[in-house]
Amino acid sequence: MINDQPPWSRSVYRDSHGRGIRRPTFGTRLPRYRTRCGIFDDLTAAQIRRLGAGWPQLVKPVQFAVEDVPPSDPTPWEDRADLFSRSFPAGRGIPARIVLYRLPIQSKTRDRTELELIIRDELVLQLADLYGRDPEEIDPMWGR
Repeated sequence: MINDQPPWSRSVYRDSHGRGIRRPTFGTRLPRYRTRCGIFDDLTAAQIRRLGAGWPQLVKPVQFAVEDVPPSDPTPWEDRADLFSRSFPAGRGIPARIVLYRLPIQSKTRDRTELELIIRDELVLQLADLYGRDPEEIDPMWGR
């Protein structure tokens, strides 16, 4: 009998040397399945939604991105390389952008709560920088 499904789509696809069936031992919605990258993305999206609920006119026109590391060579007009995040103003048909750098942020933190706080602070700081406002004006809990 020929099966048209690829082996990885079948519920049981291998019984190698009598060790039993091979399939995930935990569901994809359980915490163990999630990677550090996925958790970072989820925390970032949650903070963007939170800020968007309070300041929709500030958050809606901005594109957000997460990159692993910052570029190694800063542009000539930059005095320092930002390690955690960076904002790019809008121009020439390109919307304003905020980029968070995942690995420097994760290496600075020890637990999930600290990670959430740094993500929040960086997003608020970059939004304030884009719009020329005080970070405390956007989020009164900034820096605490």
